[in-house]
Amino acid sequence: MTAEGFLAGRRLQMARGVLLQCIMGGYPPARFYCSDDGDLALVAEPSMIHPLPWSDEPRALAICDADELSGESSNLSTRGQLKKVIARYAARGLAPVVATELEFFVFAPNTDPTQPFRPPVGLDGRREDGQSAFSVSSNNGLRPFFSEVYKCMAALGLPRDTFMHEMGVSQFEINLLHGDPLLLADQTFLFKHLLKEVALKHGLSVVCMAKPLAHTPGSSMHIHQSLVEIATGKNVFSDEDGQPTAMFRHFIGGQQAGMADFTALFAPNVNSYQRLCHPYASPNNACWSHDNRAAGLRIPASSPVARRVENRLPGADANPYLAIAASLAAGLHGIEHELEPTAAIQGEFEVPDNLSLPCTLHAALERLKRSQLARELFGQEFIEGYIASKTMELTSFFDEITPWERRVLAAQA
Repeated sequence: MTAEGFLAGRRLQMARGVLLQCIMGGYPPARFYCSDDGDLALVAEPSMIHPLPWSDEPRALAICDADELSGESSNLSTRGQLKKVIARYAARGLAPVVATELEFFVFAPNTDPTQPFRPPVGLDGRREDGQSAFSVSSNNGLRPFFSEVYKCMAALGLPRDTFMHEMGVSQFEINLLHGDPLLLADQTFLFKHLLKEVALKHGLSVVCMAKPLAHTPGSSMHIHQSLVEIATGKNVFSDEDGQPTAMFRHFIGGQQAGMADFTALFAPNVNSYQRLCHPYASPNNACWSHDNRAAGLRIPASSPVARRVENRLPGADANPYLAIAASLAAGLHGIEHELEPTAAIQGEFEVPDNLSLPCTLHAALERLKRSQLARELFGQEFIEGYIASKTMELTSFFDEITPWERRVLAAQA
């Protein structure tokens, strides 16, 4: 939209079905988005209108809510779904506080998708070979890129906590500062967009796939969650003596109750499950633990005032609005129904059958289809539309024969 049209308040409308567009560009049948496929209004969030510092010509990006023309939020909007979850907490006098940890890879341009991704050539003229994890000099070869990333983050008002090189080859992680869930979802979305745009300027490619490289750790989007009392700002997961509260237990119980049903929301793509098939540090389970990274739900070591629950299931490919909404909705379900968690696990452990999660997109979608809890928390229209769109993507994947199949199976009798 032109700046003149935007500043004049001209309403921007968009076909309702766009919210269910699949990643290949197609749409599920129109019955999933009200058969006439009427318009939605895109309503800009006033605090999320940002001039784009990396653009050579003046441009701005406005994060919008997708509202029905009658004024209410569209059931198909993931940002709207998150706002509804936050409102349910507010009705109980509670406010969720979240933080996201986002991992990503920086690669050289990949013009042939049949070839593996490769690290870029750094300032030293060499490609990283994977020995730079947590090194203070690990991004020196990409310093011009990261310098512009930091400047653009500051220009967009994106505060960062820590930035580090992760375990993978040319893999990095940012920790965003904790705060309001909607703000953190907006910031996570903006950061991913920023990364890709700045990378293009520097002749690089940023990839937020869950598992872009074989034999290499995947990329997560861990979600840290706590709850505060709106009236006092007190963390309700700790009592006056600094001990965990019943609400803390019930929140964990709700997370456990929803993780299998919501796996397709946390791991939305075929590739998501490549990350989860190596269980350590990418746990595909609903176990919980004190400071054990093999558990899907980890309680990080912290002071009582910072007691929180880390959901380690979502990958970097997850929709931040939907992943945060699903995680918080599950926790609230546990509080409302006073669900008790299983016993905490420590050390090496075997995952009980009742705490294992779907390990393929097909299995996750089948679980979501059967979930009454998902329909109760997100509405039938959203869940059925989501399943329809993701089923199209899965079908498209199965329409292709992979190099592994040709290499390994062609010579078999």
